[in-house]
Amino acid sequence: MTPNPVIMTAVENLDYRVTVGDVAAKAGLDVKVAEQGLLALATDAGGHLQVSEAGEIAYLFPKNFRGILRNKFWRLRWREWWEKVWRVLFYLIRISFGILLILSLVIILVAIAIIVISLNSSGDRNDSGGRSNNSGGGMIFFPGFWFNPNWFLWFDWGYYDRPYRYQRQRQKYNSQGQKNGMNFFEAVFSFLFGDGNPNYNLDERRWQAIATVIKNNQGAVVAEQIAPYLDDLGKGYALEYEEYVLPVLTRFNGRPEVSPEGQIVYHFPELQTTVKEWNSQPVSAFLKEKLWRFSEANSGQIMLATGLGAVNFVGALVLGSLLEDGTVAAQIGGFISFVEVIYPLLLVYGVGFLVLPLIRYFWVQWRNGKVETRNQQRQKRVITLNQADRQLKQKIEYAKKFASETIIGRESLAYTTEKSILEQEAEQADKIDGEWQKRLNQSDG
Repeated sequence: MTPNPVIMTAVENLDYRVTVGDVAAKAGLDVKVAEQGLLALATDAGGHLQVSEAGEIAYLFPKNFRGILRNKFWRLRWREWWEKVWRVLFYLIRISFGILLILSLVIILVAIAIIVISLNSSGDRNDSGGRSNNSGGGMIFFPGFWFNPNWFLWFDWGYYDRPYRYQRQRQKYNSQGQKNGMNFFEAVFSFLFGDGNPNYNLDERRWQAIATVIKNNQGAVVAEQIAPYLDDLGKGYALEYEEYVLPVLTRFNGRPEVSPEGQIVYHFPELQTTVKEWNSQPVSAFLKEKLWRFSEANSGQIMLATGLGAVNFVGALVLGSLLEDGTVAAQIGGFISFVEVIYPLLLVYGVGFLVLPLIRYFWVQWRNGKVETRNQQRQKRVITLNQADRQLKQKIEYAKKFASETIIGRESLAYTTEKSILEQEAEQADKIDGEWQKRLNQSDG
């Protein structure tokens, strides 16, 4: 069984000595998943079990456990290698769309230039000598412009304006002096496809927040304290009987407790056991989903991508009109014949480059409307909690009766797999003798 990377990260963040509840709370994992994962990790990485006198279990891992696992599991090595390769591949995929845009633009403009020059040259041969000389002289600059060795510099607006160049260099760094990461080619990909789901880890954030709330309240909460982190609470019977808490109970191995007044509170024993004292951790008042952004590229990059896309599209239409009857390609041949073959692809790319972001823009607006609605619903639940009525305050007070914290300190260990039983018995001889003496005194009394 390959170790769970989420559990491995949680163990590292918790300083290599953990309980099941610590890991479940830190990673937002199901308690059963955390327990099985810790057992598997301890077995494979040479971890140790520590059992307290009360029967609680803690896990101790060597700080180099990743190296141990890497030597043991080829899948782990392969995964680390693939992550490095995929980062490179994905970067190449991202910049490829910008490269295709430039390539498409160059092909279209060069093809138009060649066709126009060819048509003018054909017309010049049929004109009078004076008109021919004037026309020929007028066209010398046009091809020179497009085939200039510094052609790409025309895409760097203000390249020849030195003060503006320095200003742009400064703008590449944020207020902390760190360089902004997105170049033009990446910005094209962002313009076309966006930058992914900003809430890709929403469930992870949700369960981590819920676990933190439970631990901050020493393992006992009421439904209203959890509700701001959930989505749909249901209606009618389901809402009245707090059925929305069931997934939380299942995940963190909790159980309901009923007060004499018939109110329900929730108790999570697994999250009450830890290896060190739990200090209340900051947690957001409610689970706030992030709004989708059309693009992480800056406005200048978006305008440049839009402008080049528009030029590319218009150029494709002009090129299509020149190639419409097929005679031009037949007369010139060579490069123009090749362009005629790939012209449908150029046109589709030109249309898609403008249509896809437009569709995505309206989709983002619709999606953000849904996100804002859910955020507002969760925020209202926080207001209800903060403005608790007498009944809710009574529930919270009753929940505090189940609040507790069990700390597995090294001084309270009854057994550990770090040492042999004989060594442990020798170290705890005085403690064992004292315990026996205490029992004898009790029996005599």
